[in-house]
Amino acid sequence: MTPPDGVDGFLLVDKPAAWTSHDVVARVRSIIGGRKVGHAGTLDPMATGLLVLGIGRATRLLRFVQDAPKVYVAMARFGVATESLDADGAVLWREPMPIEAGDVEQVMKRFVGEILQVPPMVSAVRVEGRRLYQLAREGKTVERKARPVTIHELRLLEFAPSDYPEVTFLVRCSKGTYVRTLADDLGRALGGRAHLASLRRTAIGSLRVDDSHPVDGITSDGWRELLLTPAAGLADLPAVEVGEDLEHAIGHGVAVAGHELGNPVPGPLRMLDGEGRLLAVYRSEGARASAEVVLS
Repeated sequence: MTPPDGVDGFLLVDKPAAWTSHDVVARVRSIIGGRKVGHAGTLDPMATGLLVLGIGRATRLLRFVQDAPKVYVAMARFGVATESLDADGAVLWREPMPIEAGDVEQVMKRFVGEILQVPPMVSAVRVEGRRLYQLAREGKTVERKARPVTIHELRLLEFAPSDYPEVTFLVRCSKGTYVRTLADDLGRALGGRAHLASLRRTAIGSLRVDDSHPVDGITSDGWRELLLTPAAGLADLPAVEVGEDLEHAIGHGVAVAGHELGNPVPGPLRMLDGEGRLLAVYRSEGARASAEVVLS
């Protein structure tokens, strides 16, 4: 189902390697005639996979997509540490690691649940007003505070034995998780180091890379047909269909009593009209629901 006006919605893109997320946004903006375009969840240039773009008013909804858990398939090379914790960085340490698949699976169990991660120096985290990656480009290393993230699932997919084993794994994690840091932390837990050799994002919430489109498949005369409606793009949020009596109030961001919406669970809600179109995203807080984003 495409948006009624053919302009506002979500576009799922399969980002190619060597492109930045900004590169994809700029290319799509040029294809669709300069309309407003944004993205949810940056992918590093070396990474591939699902990049969710918001078009038009849907850019205001991207934060709700970004809050959803992400799924990645990653390949880490053990026994080699790099400056950036990925394959693009200079090698800092190299030593054979005689480990087996069972060793990796055993260690992975320690990393499921809420863990603390130290952001890598190549991240966009700010320290005293500067992005870490900006400091890294200047050859500087600064102290970083560990941050809590949640690993919902961590599973070994393939193990290629050698002096420098290659380990392919699936991780489903909260926003803010650095998979490159996770790979090196697994290496450290096994008595060595590791770096991320490849990374592919396969899902954000219920949005899947299998439903995405290659950049060269997005054309000026066909992009509208590729869009998900705002309501469909936020399918992970609970939905409340409102009657005509509330449509006007919701369309103007008026707070409403929780009982008028069927006493929904706390958190963000999709407020839909009778035809399933998204009017707004409200936040339920018990006895009251108030507007966060109104699409009017």
